[in-house]
Amino acid sequence: MSRRRSSNTGALPAATSDFVGRERELEKIATLLLDSARLITLIGAGGIGKTRLAAEAVHRYQKARRVPVYWVRLARLSKGSDATAIEDEVAQAIVDADFSGRSAWAALVDTLTRSDAVGRMLQTVLVMDNCEHVLDGTGRLIDELLDEVPGLTVLATSREAIGWVDEQLLPVGSLPQEQALTLFRKRAELTGHAVAEDQLTLADSICRHLHNHPLYIRLAAARLPRQPLPMILRDLNGGVTDRRLGWSHGPRVGADERHQGIRDVIAWSFDLCRAKERLLFERMSVFAAGYDADPDDARAPAGDVGAELAAIEGVCADLDAVAGDAEVCIARAEVEALLERLVDQSLVSLHLSATSVRYSLLESFQVFAQQRLRERSGGAEWMRLTRAHRRYYRDKVARARSEWFGSSEQDLLSWARAEWNNLLCAIDGSLETSGEAAIGMEIAIGLIALRVPFFKGSLRESRRWAEQTLAATRELESPPVELQISAMALIGWISMCQGVPKDAERMLDECVAACVVDPEVRANWRADPETDLGLPAPVEYTRGCELLLVQCDARAIAVLGNAREKFTAHGDLGAAAMSELFEALAAGFVGTAAQALDIARRHLDNVTVAGAGWAKSWAELAWAIALTKHGDPNGALAVGRTALADQLAMHDQWGVIWAVHIRAWTLARMVDDARAAKSAPADRVRAWAVEIAQLSGGASTMRQRLGVDIANLGPFGIETSEAIESARDVLGHKDFVAAEREGAMLRPEYDEVARLALGTLSLDRLAADHPVRQNRPSRWYELTNAEQEVATLAAAGWTNTAIAARRGSSFKTVDAQMVTIFQKLMITTRADLTPLVPADRRDEVARAAAARPRSPEQHNPRPRRS
Repeated sequence: MSRRRSSNTGALPAATSDFVGRERELEKIATLLLDSARLITLIGAGGIGKTRLAAEAVHRYQKARRVPVYWVRLARLSKGSDATAIEDEVAQAIVDADFSGRSAWAALVDTLTRSDAVGRMLQTVLVMDNCEHVLDGTGRLIDELLDEVPGLTVLATSREAIGWVDEQLLPVGSLPQEQALTLFRKRAELTGHAVAEDQLTLADSICRHLHNHPLYIRLAAARLPRQPLPMILRDLNGGVTDRRLGWSHGPRVGADERHQGIRDVIAWSFDLCRAKERLLFERMSVFAAGYDADPDDARAPAGDVGAELAAIEGVCADLDAVAGDAEVCIARAEVEALLERLVDQSLVSLHLSATSVRYSLLESFQVFAQQRLRERSGGAEWMRLTRAHRRYYRDKVARARSEWFGSSEQDLLSWARAEWNNLLCAIDGSLETSGEAAIGMEIAIGLIALRVPFFKGSLRESRRWAEQTLAATRELESPPVELQISAMALIGWISMCQGVPKDAERMLDECVAACVVDPEVRANWRADPETDLGLPAPVEYTRGCELLLVQCDARAIAVLGNAREKFTAHGDLGAAAMSELFEALAAGFVGTAAQALDIARRHLDNVTVAGAGWAKSWAELAWAIALTKHGDPNGALAVGRTALADQLAMHDQWGVIWAVHIRAWTLARMVDDARAAKSAPADRVRAWAVEIAQLSGGASTMRQRLGVDIANLGPFGIETSEAIESARDVLGHKDFVAAEREGAMLRPEYDEVARLALGTLSLDRLAADHPVRQNRPSRWYELTNAEQEVATLAAAGWTNTAIAARRGSSFKTVDAQMVTIFQKLMITTRADLTPLVPADRRDEVARAAAARPRSPEQHNPRPRRS
């Protein structure tokens, strides 16, 4: 063999100064390299940063272990190159000048083989970059090399797995949000257009629309000399006018040709697909765009993104096609295998939870696929598929609405929550397509009837969709009147839940105008609520809720009972159960004791038999109200706690907030009863009052977060005001306000208010830097003078031994003092000391930190090796 090696073909890429994050992946690669794993493959979408990650990892590893690393760039090879061509490329990259007559294979093996003086095999690392377009040849060569060279570790980068039997796969996804923003700011600085602090929200939105993809972020930042941030963000709307694929190319020098623009990156992978894979990829663009979950966000929802296999089969498969059909069409039986291939090629994102698997296209991929789909057949294919998408979700919502009241309730609610983005996509499409508004309205009101807005999105958003589709159906030649009446009734109900009674009143008047012919009856229909005017069940239901929530009128019980009977007669058991729930709430709030206990008990028994978990948790709350008002408050506390725990587990924000309120009402009843009968110790009554005040503050924060106006929610507001007055009467105004303020500082997003109500959160045990602890009077001065001196040194970072030496006491004495300090300050670690140091003692801590003794190594540094 005799050849001249190119000047840099096998050299490692230079370390980059703008490498950001990826600590989790770097740690994993380092661990695998240290364990001498044979094949490690970094897989991910084009431009996601696999090459940069591999370079950073081997630079760090080589620096630490002095292991030889060879780098081979396969991107220059043509698609489908065989193992011989790849072998030549690898040999040319890593074999130094060789004038022997041996084969390229022998030279390659000799170069990669290392051993020590006693013949033990030593590690060598070979990086094979960009394998996806030559997978078959690369796989065969790697298999042969690993068999021939025992000490070899291959680190590969590819858009799909190599396929070796013991391959270690390391998926490389989008950056976490914080790291993505950091990268954007760094790249912006290179252009001379740094992102100012007041522009961070814009930059953050740009990163999100680019799904935190490192290459796309670099391309966006490169546009700053041409466009300000708001214009870049407007380019990224995800719709027909999205301009990202038309952005002029990025750097002309120093960047891979495939990475010059977003279209180039996606097209490289797309062109490697087979015809049916490309077709399914295009068709999937009718589904809502997905996103990669942030690995650093522990609260990121699992499984609430993408579409399920059944939806993709139902929308994307060709009805008349059969598996294996030679024509470019897709049979239902082929969809799953094609999806798996697209996932393998990093074109489709896989969202795997403990119980489900879902698929999506990231927004940039969706824009690319949509443009191709719209261009084919003059847009007819796009119209056909979006129409199928809307009808699929309309039918699924209708089925879920009719079947939820039973053991499948949680599965149906979870399905609707996971499909939320696709459901909104279907509604939005119905508004943009002539004659399709009724389809969107069926979905919108079906979601309200299914109670999804209380779990996902917001009441405001769901009401807006219902109103928009209702308005659009009024423009149709043949408006769906019955459907419109249901929509108006549900909009009225949502309005009352929001605390907007005037809107509810207007909707009810419009419902009656559409249902009642006699003008005199229409003018006086509110005069006698208990007279049945033949109104549809949804209108009766909303009218009953208005009587309860707006007027606190006991006649709501009869009207809601009437609605229940009408829904039952029509076979709508879910709506009947909702009517019975509000019937029980009305009886509890404004009915007699017999009505309250009888109706609430009946409702709880009915939903228990049905096996509907969410409905049961609300029936328990209605039962807790009945027990509080007319029975056993202690029993109400236990029932309410069970319901709250269930609602937390089901992520029912609406149920959680009212369970917290109901506990405060129950405690207030216990306070009033105990004070009247003098049956409980004063300290216990005071503790109940403190909890009411804290729950009041926390509940107020929760209401603000959810946009709930309790002042217009009739009995809910009345009961809350009375509970507050009971607690204030026990505590006095000053102490009540202090406790209420602490409750308001609890964080609903971490369920702290709910945990307080459950008894699983102690405000005294919150972290030292929690707002509640920070705003309490400092307990520092409860320490003795000696303990304050020890605590000051500990906060400054002194060890117990150093503190003992400084104070001339034994380390056992200091150990005992530290235990006492922790107990008095109610902390568990030394790190908790710093936030609790009073402002007037912080300079003292800083001086102690500066005087902290150095370690022996710092006093007597070891001599450096020459």
